[in-house]
Amino acid sequence: MKDNIRIAAGQGFWGDLLDAPVRQVEEGPIDYLMLDYLAEVTMSIMQKQRTRDPAAGYARDFVPLMKQILPACVERNIRVVANAGGVNVEGCAQAVREVARELGLEGKLRIGIVTGDDIMSRIDDLLERGIELKNMDTDEPLSTVRNQIQSANAYLGAWPMVEALNAGVQVVITGRATDTGLTLAPMIHEFGWAEDDWNRLAAGTIAGHIIECGAQSSGGNCQYDWRKIPDLANVGFPIADASPDGTFVITKHSGTGGCVNIPAVKEQLVYEMGNPREYITPDCIADFTTVRLEDAGPDRVRVFGVQGRPATDSLKVSISYSAGFKAVGTLVYSWPDAYEKARSADQILRARLEKLGLKFDQVLTEFVGVNATHGGLAGEPACDLPEVQLRVGVRGEDQGAVERFTKEIAPLILTGPPGVTGFAGGRPKVEEIVAYWPALIPKKEIKTRVEVLNV
Repeated sequence: MKDNIRIAAGQGFWGDLLDAPVRQVEEGPIDYLMLDYLAEVTMSIMQKQRTRDPAAGYARDFVPLMKQILPACVERNIRVVANAGGVNVEGCAQAVREVARELGLEGKLRIGIVTGDDIMSRIDDLLERGIELKNMDTDEPLSTVRNQIQSANAYLGAWPMVEALNAGVQVVITGRATDTGLTLAPMIHEFGWAEDDWNRLAAGTIAGHIIECGAQSSGGNCQYDWRKIPDLANVGFPIADASPDGTFVITKHSGTGGCVNIPAVKEQLVYEMGNPREYITPDCIADFTTVRLEDAGPDRVRVFGVQGRPATDSLKVSISYSAGFKAVGTLVYSWPDAYEKARSADQILRARLEKLGLKFDQVLTEFVGVNATHGGLAGEPACDLPEVQLRVGVRGEDQGAVERFTKEIAPLILTGPPGVTGFAGGRPKVEEIVAYWPALIPKKEIKTRVEVLNV
């Protein structure tokens, strides 16, 4: 058993800094590189991509990244754990395999594939057997939107990834796994934690939660004294330096920008936390009220005292479904009387939409520069603002009505209040709305599969 392992976060979402994983590999010692690509909406995007192209459906950025870092990872024995597989884990793994062969790594690399999260093809069978997959927020049965479903994936925990690591793979590729499991799995593998060692499993879960959003725990998007956070252009991504007893230190590579301090870690801890006493994952329930933090030196925060409880008998399922159409149009009104002009334009637009008999589920107006962030809490502006952006969005089931709305924005330029600009982008674009349906499924219904590919 190792005395400690260093798990580096390289991506907080699909679209994060492309060079962050490279810098994590090149700028200091690490044992694992954790890459988190998936969000709820990402799965539906990938499902659409695969519908158009059976070879697609995974995080495309992952493959060129692996081409860039694989030689160093093999040379330094850095293992990669990523949920880049999306809805096509096998395709993603094969693409990485081809890249590894191009790099001459035959016989030097093994790739682990974890599948079993995708239940899209099983929806009808599950519903017929009385597993309703009710919406966790509304309690509606999934049958109410059955024909609109685009993707359905259960959140897998750490243990299938542990199985892959135990098989000696250097790269683990999964589909919809929990963000925290990507960090917890290496700890379980290296330290030999038991499936019922709830406190340590909870500690590893907390470590994963802190680093899952990349630089958000090392100075990025940090409210505390944000003006004094150094060199965000060169921000260092976080590293969990973990010990067998479940304690760990959050840090980053020396010489990088950003900061790791108690306020930054606290801000990330409360991110998407929910009930602080019951942070539920497939692996355990972590009690955030037991987390203790202490300053362990420059850019080092020690985390200890974490307690956990047994996992539940369910897994969360992320389901996406079509929910109509939307379009958003904008115009910018200039001083003098910018806010008044924007409000007048909104009233004119709404009157024209009503005259046309267009029906929408919602019409939302925001005045950017006045109330787009805080809504009604913003109050009235204290001065005559130099400019205000009018932003109007509509949503509804009638695609034709949404389409017609897009043609009513531009006419305001010559038939509405004066001093308008910001219309060079042309007509708004009609977009399909992809809605999120959270549900629970009994764990016994999900059978995971681990496969090992030799390069």
